Amino acid sequence: MQVYLDHIERANRSINAVVTLNDRAMEQAYEAERALTVGSDNIGLLHGVPFTAKEVFNTAGVRTTRGSVLYSDHVPKQDATAVKRLKDAGAILIGKTNCPEFALSAETVNDLFGRTVSPWNADHTSGGSSGGEAAAIAARMSPIGIGTDLGGSNRLPSHYNNIVGLKGTHGRIPLTGSWPELMSRRMHVGPMARTVRDVALGLMVMSGPDGEDLYALGHGAMHLPTEHRPLGQLLRLPKQPLKVAYFCEGPFYPVMGEIKEIVKKAATFLDHDIGCTVEEVSLNWEDRLPIDVTMSLLVVEASHYFAPHVSGRETDLSDSITSLLSSPMPSMDDYMVALDKHEALSRDVTRILNGYDLILCPTSPTTSPRHDSAQLVIDGQSTGAGHAANITAAFGMTGHPAISVPFGMSSDGLPIGVQLVTGHMEDSLLLQVSAAIESASEVREVEPPST
Repeated sequence: MQVYLDHIERANRSINAVVTLNDRAMEQAYEAERALTVGSDNIGLLHGVPFTAKEVFNTAGVRTTRGSVLYSDHVPKQDATAVKRLKDAGAILIGKTNCPEFALSAETVNDLFGRTVSPWNADHTSGGSSGGEAAAIAARMSPIGIGTDLGGSNRLPSHYNNIVGLKGTHGRIPLTGSWPELMSRRMHVGPMARTVRDVALGLMVMSGPDGEDLYALGHGAMHLPTEHRPLGQLLRLPKQPLKVAYFCEGPFYPVMGEIKEIVKKAATFLDHDIGCTVEEVSLNWEDRLPIDVTMSLLVVEASHYFAPHVSGRETDLSDSITSLLSSPMPSMDDYMVALDKHEALSRDVTRILNGYDLILCPTSPTTSPRHDSAQLVIDGQSTGAGHAANITAAFGMTGHPAISVPFGMSSDGLPIGVQLVTGHMEDSLLLQVSAAIESASEVREVEPPST
């Protein structure tokens, strides 16, 4: 614990990922050490392991600002369910990590704590909205943490920072105590770490209903390891051959050529080395791009949800939230069309996964953009900044389990992840194949310059 705290003091000055420390961390570490010394029976799977949590998770006795001036003095009395379960397994909170205000932006910057930068290049974003968490883990300020994911807020920063980010089947980990309670039928909580093994452990510890989150899946749907079914068994590939659907671009044009090559390399590995049947699939989504569908729904629901929270303090809001809440309100017809497109996306992905065991694709069309990029230029083609989240948004909307695994590096030294997706409840299969992909990754142990 002291090593991590010392490293945070040094590394965080340039990255600005950790925004609040748990002032009882060392005391709790000593308590954990004493428990081992006396041979306590109460030793959990994560006993003594430090962890961080995105600033949207309630942490008892530790400030939780939600990245907003409006909540600069907010100190919860109870832990979020995900935080409590990590603690119950013996983990110790180091501190909280930065996020954009209300966790609703593609870049981690706010008026309270400022900007988190990429540990790989300070001129580039660490992503959003779990950018502080991803940067902290990449720079070794934390071994494991928790983020949230709607349009890619967990997987996209993981791709940008060369770490593993997992979004399990929707409802796998309860949302209780995370904020905002917005679009909960599509919001996810997920572990972030440097290895597939560690995110598998995090998923195992945090999963299961808590009696409060109405979307949380019952224990009967878990199919995850327990203390009697160790991780080694979980991460072992099934014996039967797997069918893999993959795409490199499709309706998500343009995608960086270097990213397409990395995805093809992962497809070749699954085909030649693992013995999967890998087939390229085409997606006809030009009329329902996932990020457009997500934003069409978010504008309406955010305006309704945040009204009582920001009333009278509108001038204290960040530019990104002000812009979101002042966006033109779609008509009821437009909103219903967006819902129809969301359902169509879900049916399409479910149909693909009825014929294939999993999908392999890019996590994003681009590597980490420069700060405040309103436009992206990808291999000479210009597109809006929201395009970066187009592919992750698809599987946030559909609720399928999805993961970003480091698999390459661009010519300018920025990480590239590949994304894997499986059918609902097939989280174990997702982790098995992800562990195999990770074993072939040439960048899984590459360190950012800041470390």
